[in-house]
Amino acid sequence: MEFLDAPPLPFYFSPDHEQFRASLREFIAREITPFVNEWDEAETFPRSLYQRAAEMGVLGLNYPEEYGGTPADLFYQIVVAEEFARCGCGGVQASLNSHSIALPPILVAGSETLKRRVLPPVLAGQKIAALAVTEPSGGSDVASLRTTAIRDGDHYVVNGEKTFITSGIRADFITTAVRTDPASKGAGGISVLVIDGDTPGLTRTPLKKMGWWSSDTAHLRFDNCRVPVAHLVGEENHGFKTFMNNFNSERLFMSALACGMAEVCLKESVDWTRQRISFGAPLSKRQVVRHKLMDMTLRIDAARTLVYDLTYRIQHQLDDPARLVARVCLAKVQATQAMQFCADQAVQLLGGMGYMRGTQSERIYREVKVMMIGGGSEEVMKDLAARQLGV
Repeated sequence: MEFLDAPPLPFYFSPDHEQFRASLREFIAREITPFVNEWDEAETFPRSLYQRAAEMGVLGLNYPEEYGGTPADLFYQIVVAEEFARCGCGGVQASLNSHSIALPPILVAGSETLKRRVLPPVLAGQKIAALAVTEPSGGSDVASLRTTAIRDGDHYVVNGEKTFITSGIRADFITTAVRTDPASKGAGGISVLVIDGDTPGLTRTPLKKMGWWSSDTAHLRFDNCRVPVAHLVGEENHGFKTFMNNFNSERLFMSALACGMAEVCLKESVDWTRQRISFGAPLSKRQVVRHKLMDMTLRIDAARTLVYDLTYRIQHQLDDPARLVARVCLAKVQATQAMQFCADQAVQLLGGMGYMRGTQSERIYREVKVMMIGGGSEEVMKDLAARQLGV
């Protein structure tokens, strides 16, 4: 019943995975879970947590040793998602792991000089990296972005706006999607620039949110920001594909995280209904309640099975790339729908307590929508999957 304490699956997770899981679980239970309510109310968490997470090996997973990382397979990322879900606070993991979407473009396509400048301090928890793609005029439609970067000698002059940027206030490095050829349409003319957080002309405004309170989220404005040409990632006007590839790993991580958050809601519901006495018996003895718990279990199990199978297939290249992209999109849809269902049912089962700040289910209920929208909305995911499958 309590999948959070289920035995490991050796087909997917090796003893090394499980050893890392045990260490990470202890770290989160000690360093994060006791403080999530406080940090949520403060709408921030200590910057020192980045360095402590780096010392645990979390930030450097799947990065080369030469930059301070630790080579790892995809299932280590699944472990990270599942264990961070246990604290029941998406905001902490969102900012703490914002480098996981900001650094891959630099690692894949950046110059060696740029890699040496950015990767080591971020992976050591000394600097913070953010990804800036979404604009006020559109989110998932990356090909329509309007922020421009016009070449002027050894610099680009950047003008435009980005919004809903995770770690946007604190970030020292901002991996930014820009249009370097304003005359081009669609995906053409898009490039990747790394913009320093202290660049003159950059202003950052904090945003208030429904959930993820402890994660800083910002609106960025670039007003004639001069960015060295050396900060270009990859080829000029060929950055669109870089961002698209980046989204796939983000969506897989979010799928695993959503399953974990759904399971937190299930566990809190089970604990509550076992303790809550109604009309002389625990709520868990009522058939209607037991059916709700099993409906939650069913959705979690189905979504997690898909995530595990898909991770294995990606890792071992067991399917056509287009089909894998489609399945990642659909996995995110199924997992976030499971999270939404479980959060709703948990609040209902907890009754008045489910509506109170401080319960995990109340927080997750508020956070589920950002999971369903961030990284690609449900509608966009289904449409992208259909195109990849030739529908």
